[in-house]
Amino acid sequence: MNKLSVNINSKQFSSADRSTPRQVIANLQLELSNNEFVCMIGPSGCGKTSLLNIIAGLDHDFDGRVTINNASSTLKTSYIFQTPRLLPWRTVLENIQLASNNPVADTQEIIQLLADLGLQNSLHSYPQQLSLGMQRRVALARGFCTHSDILLMDEPFVSLDPPTARKARSLLLKLWREQPRNILFVTHDIDEAIQLADRLLFVSESPSHILASIKIDMPRAERTPLAINNFKQQLKTHSDNISALI
Repeated sequence: MNKLSVNINSKQFSSADRSTPRQVIANLQLELSNNEFVCMIGPSGCGKTSLLNIIAGLDHDFDGRVTINNASSTLKTSYIFQTPRLLPWRTVLENIQLASNNPVADTQEIIQLLADLGLQNSLHSYPQQLSLGMQRRVALARGFCTHSDILLMDEPFVSLDPPTARKARSLLLKLWREQPRNILFVTHDIDEAIQLADRLLFVSESPSHILASIKIDMPRAERTPLAINNFKQQLKTHSDNISALI
């Protein structure tokens, strides 16, 4: 059992004139369990990245609680950001070793992971020598080389061309099947969300809360473009709030 519980009563940011704080999250509750893949969809600026930062432990300035298996101190997270964020003065292998708990012992595992991602010839290359798609794959490897309770992903494929994005999504699912864990994946692409997720979370305008949680029972092998489009049409009948996000 690997159950993540998030309960955020309020998250605020100071306003530009330092008068009334701006509330970005209010009364938001969600749970992930049993190595679930959940995609979160919501309008720009509604607080999705703020939520990921809270779960990752990068932001402690909020009113609420994040727990794993009902304990508040043992949550292990890995995080894949909107940009690959690779250190330009480190090679591909060195960038991933930095994220490993035991880089020497894990080196062969890391090399195998990079080979699985088609990067076996780029171990000693620097980020600037790689295409954006290859950098994304390195970021994927870095996210999975860290043993964690949850992998947080903030629009990781947003700037890729469609063929490269499709390949990246397939690689992500392959890694997840091999190394199961909870995944919370933020995206604006509803087709991408339906292709990847066990469950969809729709988030409101700021101050954000969960509008709906919708399970996808369709086997991933059957999520063809036609099936995804049919599922989208069903979602549009759920509510006007959700329809506006599709």
